[in-house]
Amino acid sequence: MSDNNIKSEKSASWDSLLEIMRGRRSRRFGLGMKMDSGPMAYESRHEGLPLTDQEEAMLVYAAAGITGYALGDLVYDEGEGGTILAGLTGRTVPSGDAIQSCSLIVMNPDATYYIKRPADLPAESVPELVELAEQEDYTELYHRSRVRIKDGRSTPPLEPFFNINCNKWSLYDPAATYFLPVQDFTVMYINALLEIFNEHNGIYPIDERAGFRPAGIKKFAQSRGGHLVDDPSKEHTITIQQLETLVTEFVTAEAGMIIQNLALMTQAMGLGGFPHWAAHYYGWFEALGFRMREVRASRYLGMNWFYRLMAKLLNRDQPVPLVVGLESGEEVLIKPHCPPYYSSMEDAVRTIVDMKWGAEGIFRKGASNSAWLNSGEVSNTAPGVSEATVEATIAYCSYIYERYGRFPAYQMPLRTLLGFQANHLDVDFYKKFYRPEALTDLQRDHLKNWH
Repeated sequence: MSDNNIKSEKSASWDSLLEIMRGRRSRRFGLGMKMDSGPMAYESRHEGLPLTDQEEAMLVYAAAGITGYALGDLVYDEGEGGTILAGLTGRTVPSGDAIQSCSLIVMNPDATYYIKRPADLPAESVPELVELAEQEDYTELYHRSRVRIKDGRSTPPLEPFFNINCNKWSLYDPAATYFLPVQDFTVMYINALLEIFNEHNGIYPIDERAGFRPAGIKKFAQSRGGHLVDDPSKEHTITIQQLETLVTEFVTAEAGMIIQNLALMTQAMGLGGFPHWAAHYYGWFEALGFRMREVRASRYLGMNWFYRLMAKLLNRDQPVPLVVGLESGEEVLIKPHCPPYYSSMEDAVRTIVDMKWGAEGIFRKGASNSAWLNSGEVSNTAPGVSEATVEATIAYCSYIYERYGRFPAYQMPLRTLLGFQANHLDVDFYKKFYRPEALTDLQRDHLKNWH
């Protein structure tokens, strides 16, 4: 069956979002699975059935599909904040500043794929991808958006604290497809700094792990003739932890919406699926072959000289695995804006400045690839960024990297938090142990409608 006929022939319930939301549940027991013990001990009488390419493609589109241009309906004038926008393309989930901070890894029984984000694609290719989505050719769109990073799949151990015990019985079903959002904090972080460090905001960061001293930006304080407001009574002071918590929560919300879209689409398609904890700080990255390095615990925690010495003498200054990025052959797929992919934090900051205000930036020539009818008027009007703002951002970011051996200071540059496993349900299991309403007709009829 062609992708074009999916909506009309598969399920009329797609026209009722509320109906889909009412039926959404986590459903774990798939064809070919086994629950060894407990009151619902059961072994499936069927073989596992992997998702088809079409089924997988539709889930990928729901999670992270390109939908068109971001509207960017903001005020592009001095002090109004419109130029916090850092991207021009939208996906099926909203993203702060249109950055698309979350990547998606897809694992099925045959291969592991990286799904390209808008930032990974040439701007001129976006209209063609959007047209494929409008034509409901999700399978072709999936094939054009993915990069095979390995044969088969690899997973971290099931033991705590790589995972938690309640998920052990059901995780890594050999027939299932696994979806893993990967959060990149660096672009959102630097982009936010370029806004809060400008002359209209003047936020002044301090390091709570260094006696609340200025975090590399002392010379930019108003008390020293700069533009950052260091007067505590004016409430412009913020700690590194407070600042990074805001960034972390913003990016994490995007990952959560990817998971929610997957949950809603599995319900709409009549598949099984469930979100679950996948937050080990390096387990998934090592399993998937991300580039890694190590940093000593004393530097990771920002210890002062005395505690560093004690940690060394007590043999407690152990190496901490630190994710760097994702590469496939010569191609860099996930490249956080920090060393080693940039020569310095200054290089990383100026790359983002150029992405926005450089000759080809989104507020210059790049505005032509946008939803605006008169992109030239926007690009000619949008204010630039001052060198003082850029220099303050560089000073702060360099301070973080030099003191803590990474950027950000509290998180790794990349993080996993939740995963989502999708499979074909074993309807017999739910008939045996649950009331009839545990499944909807979408689940009961899935194999008939789709296979």
